[in-house]
Amino acid sequence: MVPGAEGGSLALTLPGSGRGPLPSPETGLEAATRGIKLGPWTVPALSVPGDAAMAVLGELADPDPDGPWLAGPSLRYLTLLAGYACDLAGRGRMLPQLAVEAGMPTARWRPVLTGSDTATFRDFAAGMPPVVRAAGDGQAVGRTVRDALESLLDGAARATLPERFMVGQRPGPKSALPDRWLAALTGADPALPGAADADVRDLRRALDDWMRAANEAHGPIRVSFRLFEPSPEAPPGEDGWFLEFALQSAEDPGLYLPAEDLWEGDRFPGLPRRPDETLLAGLGRAVRLFPLLHVALLEQRPSAMPLTTGEAYDFLRQAAPLLQAAGFGVQLPSWAGRKAVGLKLTTRTRSRSGASSRAVADSGFGLSELVDFRLDLVIGDGAVTAEELAELARLKVPLVRVRGQWVELDARQLKAALKAVGERREGQLTAGELLQQVVDGGDEDLPLVEVDADGDLGDLLSGQAAERLSPLPTPAGFQGALRPYQERGLSWLHFLGRLGLGGILADDMGLGKTAQTLSLLLTDEGSRSLLICPMSLVSNWHKEAGRFAPGLRVHVHHGATRMRGTEFDEAVAGADLVITTYGTALRDLETLRGVTWSRVVCDEAQAIKNSGTRQSQAVRAIPARTRLALTGTPVENHLAELWSIMDFCNPGLLGPAKRFRRRFQEPIESRQDEDATAALKRATGPFVLRRLKTDKTIISDLPEKNEMKVWCSLTPEQATLYQAVVEDMMAEIESSEGIQRRGNVLAAMMKLKQVCNHPAHLLKDGSRLPGRSGKLARLEELADEIIEDGDKALIFTQYAEWGTLLQPYLTAHTDRPVLWLHGGLSKARRDELVERFQTSGEPMLFLLSLKAAGTGLNLTAANHVVHFDRWWNPAVEDQATDRAFRIGQSRDVQVRKFICTGTLEEKIDAMIERKKALASSVVGTGEEWITDLSTDQLRELFSLDPAAVR
Repeated sequence: MVPGAEGGSLALTLPGSGRGPLPSPETGLEAATRGIKLGPWTVPALSVPGDAAMAVLGELADPDPDGPWLAGPSLRYLTLLAGYACDLAGRGRMLPQLAVEAGMPTARWRPVLTGSDTATFRDFAAGMPPVVRAAGDGQAVGRTVRDALESLLDGAARATLPERFMVGQRPGPKSALPDRWLAALTGADPALPGAADADVRDLRRALDDWMRAANEAHGPIRVSFRLFEPSPEAPPGEDGWFLEFALQSAEDPGLYLPAEDLWEGDRFPGLPRRPDETLLAGLGRAVRLFPLLHVALLEQRPSAMPLTTGEAYDFLRQAAPLLQAAGFGVQLPSWAGRKAVGLKLTTRTRSRSGASSRAVADSGFGLSELVDFRLDLVIGDGAVTAEELAELARLKVPLVRVRGQWVELDARQLKAALKAVGERREGQLTAGELLQQVVDGGDEDLPLVEVDADGDLGDLLSGQAAERLSPLPTPAGFQGALRPYQERGLSWLHFLGRLGLGGILADDMGLGKTAQTLSLLLTDEGSRSLLICPMSLVSNWHKEAGRFAPGLRVHVHHGATRMRGTEFDEAVAGADLVITTYGTALRDLETLRGVTWSRVVCDEAQAIKNSGTRQSQAVRAIPARTRLALTGTPVENHLAELWSIMDFCNPGLLGPAKRFRRRFQEPIESRQDEDATAALKRATGPFVLRRLKTDKTIISDLPEKNEMKVWCSLTPEQATLYQAVVEDMMAEIESSEGIQRRGNVLAAMMKLKQVCNHPAHLLKDGSRLPGRSGKLARLEELADEIIEDGDKALIFTQYAEWGTLLQPYLTAHTDRPVLWLHGGLSKARRDELVERFQTSGEPMLFLLSLKAAGTGLNLTAANHVVHFDRWWNPAVEDQATDRAFRIGQSRDVQVRKFICTGTLEEKIDAMIERKKALASSVVGTGEEWITDLSTDQLRELFSLDPAAVR
């Protein structure tokens, strides 16, 4: 199945129980829940040589969803890393090197990571599944990613670059080492046997200097180049380009000092003592990448240099990418790098232009309706005729000014444009066919850059249908009144449904996705809908349906006692809405597939963001006329998640995942490509509706959310325990390696956080709680104030064991009920606690486990939120806070985050606030990033400030 792979086995360090290693979550198999620990396991494996890895990963990147196997997270991760390696090779972000492998000199290509590529590399390190480095000594994540990336990039470079020498012309074994090395960089065999040690040392020294120079510009101050185009008043045909030199801050690009001002004595903070030497040294290094710079270096004080149009084009296409790869700053005109030639699609409907969505429904408008269309060629901002295009092709000038605007014209684009001239460019198509053309976006050489549509199709393609359509009034059977933006959302949902299209309702948490969905079901009388949601939300949906839409007949299909066979068929036949869970949908797939559904709705649709999981594939396999996804986070980590959810809503509309990755994901995530971003927005905008509750034009009566940090001191006992844990755990960390070291770091962090909570949390000795914790003392004071004011509060902790200790203590201290919700409770008990908190008139505290209650609950009775211990993931904390800060909340919400001063809690909070490079890895990754810090960095992070003790 896998060419070049050899079967065998590997010893991996994996989590497991006495029965064996835990199965991958994607398999859907039951996993043990007790006695789990890391240990060595021998597993079957396929071994692939490093030089064949790129081809193998390309073959395995997109397995058949109906095939006998699924891609696990490790394989998906490696295919993404391979795609990144190809992107680096394609952009020239690499340098040739001479490595020594198993004692043999070897020609290799190595990545040059500077600028945004450094951040991308950190993202890959932060997102690495642990199983990727479960073999061998479990080396650090950064080293594992670097090794894999170097191997993959070397393969990508060899596949990209043509062989330098023909067969029979390659240097022989007695040729000079540099010649043999040069040939081996693109040859099939990278090894260089028989090379003299002295020659190897000399060549390696020169190549190492080259690599070092490429990274030297990645310091706090870098040399920058800015290309200026000729003035619009310049006569046609007259060159007026010039390249400006400058010094620029690498951390704050806004600190920019042109060389001309530098020579006049101007400065900005952070410059070295002799900035003129920095400028000249940088220009000297840049000469290798842009040889024409030697002309400017003949001047004593170089500040800029004039360029001809041809030289400017060479700089744009060749020098600029190389300079950026080497870490230099490069600023180009806004049009640089964009596709110069594109298509403009104009469509005109024959009737019913501007109709409201209800009028559309009554008139029978649909995707089968014929519309007139015309395709025009555009260059820059204006359309061009076939004659103008032919004249541009005849001139063969790659950089031209068209109607006052400079554009780049390459041969491939012109060829595609000339071919399009002779093809069908106007006529009639169905609205559905035109919609598919817009989503496809033309091709890579001739993209669709502009759409001009009128009427209902124009409303859809604009991505602003919710604003353009006449709002539908609140349905008669809806108990309550929809807000104006919710009526617009209902109109949009109904409009898509009438066209047979699916959509993503991505409104911010608390804006009422549930109410809009239920009103849609009431509007579509006689329809039968299936709603799939997490188990924790089943009761919420059932009760909200009874509250807002009591006329809907609702059936819950979940649990061990759920109906099957004839009973299920009869229950569904009498229901307007069937509610089930993602797990049940997987288990009862064949049963659900046998029902004719008008609509399938996925709530918390991030549950299907991974298209390769069995759960996601099962949900996709349930047929329906239309589909709706509800999620506040359509993209959590990468754009592949958007493709997965969109493919559920409108199967096949965005094409296969491989094409989406090549067309949108890689250009946007790797290069921040503006054209690809605009094309993706044009393709998905008609099907995604997202409003934010912070937008006062959407909702003006939502109260304020006031966030504050509560600084707590350690007691002497806490400080003593904290210092003891640091000394004990640092000794273990220093003496361990690989996975064991990683485990020790995580254990140290957990213990230090437990100390910050309370000594009894760490010691687990059942000892008394009062008077021993700064955090607990502050919580006691705060709880007394909240109850005295007659308010209610949510208190989040990530540790269930601490919540179990805290709940009875707070109950006794306040002489008030303190509720405690955690993952061990049954669904019925959870619902009972939520109902009591929301309806009881007395002030009370609700203690919640962050994982068990971070999403899906409506707890607007609280106007105080306390994060007792931090998760260090702002998104997770915000989701928890939004249990109280949502529609239905009538009072300002006070959010407090407890932090022990002088401890790792304060230091990590400072990292997040400063948004340093390290902190960027925190978002979405919890605490894993800390395990890769050096021992000195860990000691600094864990060390206790003496001022922290009260």
